[in-house]
Amino acid sequence: MATARKGASAEKEKSQDLVLVEKVNGIATITINRPNALNALTRDMITDLARIFKSLDRDTDTKVIIITGAGRAFCSGVDLAAAQAVFKGNVKDKENDPVSQMEACRKPIIGAINGYAVTAGFEISLSCDILIASTDAKFVDTHCKFGIFPSWGLSQKLPRIIGINRARELSFTAIPLDAELAERWGLVSRVVTPAELVMTAQKIAEAIIQNQQDMVLHYKKIINDGYKLSFGDALILEKERAYAYYDQMVPEQFAAMQKFISGRSSVSKKPVAKL
Repeated sequence: MATARKGASAEKEKSQDLVLVEKVNGIATITINRPNALNALTRDMITDLARIFKSLDRDTDTKVIIITGAGRAFCSGVDLAAAQAVFKGNVKDKENDPVSQMEACRKPIIGAINGYAVTAGFEISLSCDILIASTDAKFVDTHCKFGIFPSWGLSQKLPRIIGINRARELSFTAIPLDAELAERWGLVSRVVTPAELVMTAQKIAEAIIQNQQDMVLHYKKIINDGYKLSFGDALILEKERAYAYYDQMVPEQFAAMQKFISGRSSVSKKPVAKL
């Protein structure tokens, strides 16, 4: 986590207006809403983001979460005016840490990156499960530029996604990574026009919602847990969880599965997986 942008009027703004949440048909869209400061984060905004992700994870009506930014930036990092309050505050408190809450969130998180994602904003984007970028998106790591030690995972996540040498180049130089190259390097799933960005994220969310929701949660967890292990250990973990899952399945679930596969089951009668 690091600084990227200064907003002189940060203390005058109300945090509840700076992070917006809209829920429609199982999709919760979070908008970082401080466009005049390129969505730079104050301490209250950071706390609000953590609280929102924790709340949405518990919300049974929310199936998929989208996060984006208002205006021409996704998030330009921590507001320089708030840097001391953020970095000298209780930074070890996971309850108020949005990245920790995103990592703990069971629901799929889609990042709709509409512009600059700088340092803390870059780290928030790396905590998403799927990244869609507009052609205006740029990813920048300024930890070395400002002399701030990373604490939201950028130094470890980025090398694992794009490769260690590419990550070194981005982090050591603070040179922006544009959307086209980010797609080629595997950081983002696809690049679309700014007008198509949120709509594309919503279509992906809708496709996820059409599937069996408990299995979506299981699948996200096995991917994320396995990614932390060696390949061999991850394969073993998958088998262990699969066998445990099969053991608790009942005949009605297999019958419902067969009906669904044969096309005789409606969306509302999809097989129910047990957590």
